[in-house]
Amino acid sequence: MNIPSNLKYTKEHEWIKVQGNEAVIGITEFAQKELGDIVFVEIETEGESLSQGANFGTIEAVKTVSDLFMPVAGEVLAVNDKISATPEVINKDPYGDGWMIKVKIEKPAQLSSLLSPEEYAKLINA
Repeated sequence: MNIPSNLKYTKEHEWIKVQGNEAVIGITEFAQKELGDIVFVEIETEGESLSQGANFGTIEAVKTVSDLFMPVAGEVLAVNDKISATPEVINKDPYGDGWMIKVKIEKPAQLSSLLSPEEYAKLINA
C-alpha cells in the first residue's frame, strides 16, 4: 500500500499536501481501492470557504457513493478538471493526476490534528 511520507491524512481517507499557505487534497490509495472503479466525481464548491470536516463533494464508484471531506478549513481555489472528464484517473494515480481540489488554508493549526503517514498506516492496518 502506497502511503507517501510527505502527506498528512484524515480518518476519512483524504490526503493533503501542504505547499506554503495552499494545499492539494485527494483520496488515498486505500480509499480508491475500497471504492472500486470510480465513475463520477461531483465537486461544486470552487470559490467557497469550508470548515474542517465539511463536505466538499462526492465520489461515485460502481457500487457506492461517498462524501469527500475537508482535512482543514479553507477556500476551494481550484477543482481538477481531469477528474471530471476521466474520473478513473483517481484509480490509476490517486496521489498525482487524481488530485481533487486545491485550497487556501485558513487555519494552519488544524494541520496538527491530521494523521502522520505512520498513524494512517496503523489506521488501515497496512
